[in-house]
Amino acid sequence: MSSTTAQQLEMEDKERDRAFKEALHGKSGQVRGGTWAMLNKKNNAANSAALDEYFKHWDERKGEDETEEVREARKKEYATLTRHYYNLATDLYEQGWAQSFHFCRFAKNEPFKQALARHEHYLAHVMGLRDGMKVLDVGCGVGGPAREICKFSGANIVGLNNNDYQIDRATYYAEKEGLSDKISYVKGDFMQMSFEDNSFDAVYAIEATVHAPTLEGIYGEIFRVLKPGGVFGVYEWLMTDKYDDSDAHHRDLRLGIEQGDGISNMCTVSVALEAMKKVGFELEVNEDLADRPDPRPWYWPLAGNYTHMDSVWEFLHIFRMTKVGRSLAHKFCGALEYVGLAPKGTQKTADSLAYAADSLVAAGEEKLFTPMYLMVGRKPSA
Repeated sequence: MSSTTAQQLEMEDKERDRAFKEALHGKSGQVRGGTWAMLNKKNNAANSAALDEYFKHWDERKGEDETEEVREARKKEYATLTRHYYNLATDLYEQGWAQSFHFCRFAKNEPFKQALARHEHYLAHVMGLRDGMKVLDVGCGVGGPAREICKFSGANIVGLNNNDYQIDRATYYAEKEGLSDKISYVKGDFMQMSFEDNSFDAVYAIEATVHAPTLEGIYGEIFRVLKPGGVFGVYEWLMTDKYDDSDAHHRDLRLGIEQGDGISNMCTVSVALEAMKKVGFELEVNEDLADRPDPRPWYWPLAGNYTHMDSVWEFLHIFRMTKVGRSLAHKFCGALEYVGLAPKGTQKTADSLAYAADSLVAAGEEKLFTPMYLMVGRKPSA
C-alpha cells in the first residue's frame, strides 16, 4: 500500500458491500443492461440509502461553499462516494451512453461506438500492449474497454473495481462474448490493492483514477504492482492549467463535474504530471488529446448541437441532450419511479447526470477541463 495515503483510506468491507449489492440490485447484474436492468426489481429502501449517502456531499452546495474542510471530508469517504455513485448511475450510463463509460475523440462520419473503440485501441497502441501480457485495468466499469482492448491486443486483463454490481455486469458481458478465459475481475479499492508487488506487465486506467482522493496515492499503488520495466497508461480527467480556483465561475463548473460524476477531488494537469514523476515513473508521453484539431469536439454528444451531426442516424443521440429531449427524459424517469417500475431516486440521479453534462460542456468549451489527458509512464527496470 502506498505510504503517502495510508492514513486517509476507508476500511474495506467486502462482505458489507456484497450484501448491499444483493439488497439493491438483486439479480439484475445478470440481465441485459440499461433500462431493462433498471426495471428489474431494484430495492427502494437500499436505493434510497445509496442516494442519501451520495447526495449528502452535494445537496444545496455551490462553488462558493467549497471550503478545504468540505473537500477533505469528501476525500476521506472517496470509496463509499464512488461505490454509491455507480450503484445509482450504472444503469443510466448503459442506457444513455454505452458499455464504455468514457469520452473519446471523433473523426468525421465516425459512428459513436466506433469512436469509443478507437480511443481504447489508441491507448493500447501507445502502451505497446500485446498478446499474452498480464494487464491490470484500474476502475474497469462494466468491462467495455477491457473487452475491446483484449480483442485488439490479445492481452490477458484483470479488471479492478470497488462496485460489486459493475463486476456482475462485466462478468456477464465477458461470458457472453466468450472472453472469460482472457478477462477476470477483482473487487477492491484501487488505493489499497491486494496484488503483490511487481505483479503486472502493464496497467491502464480510462477516466477512472479521477475518483482517487489523491493522484499521488493511486499512481503510487500502480507503480508498486507494476513489474520493473512495466508501463502505465492513463486517460485522466483534469482541470487544465487555465483553471483559476479563485474564480467563482470556474469553481462552480468544477463542482458541477465532481457532483454529477462521483468525484471527491479533481486536480489540475500540473498536479497530475508532478504526481507521476514523484512516485517514480519515467514519463514517456503526455498530451491533452482534447486539444487535437478534430472536426468534432469530445463533448459534442452532450451538447445537443445539431451542427456536429454527420448523419441522420445521429439525430436521436443528439435529441436526447437538447432541452426538449432532457425534459422528456426527466418526465420518463419520474413516471417510471412514480408507478414503481424504477427505484425511488432515479429521477434525481438522472437530473444530477444532466447537471454534470452541462458543466462538462461549458468547461470543455472554455478549455478549463479535459477528460483525455494522456500520460504514459514506465517503471524503471532497475
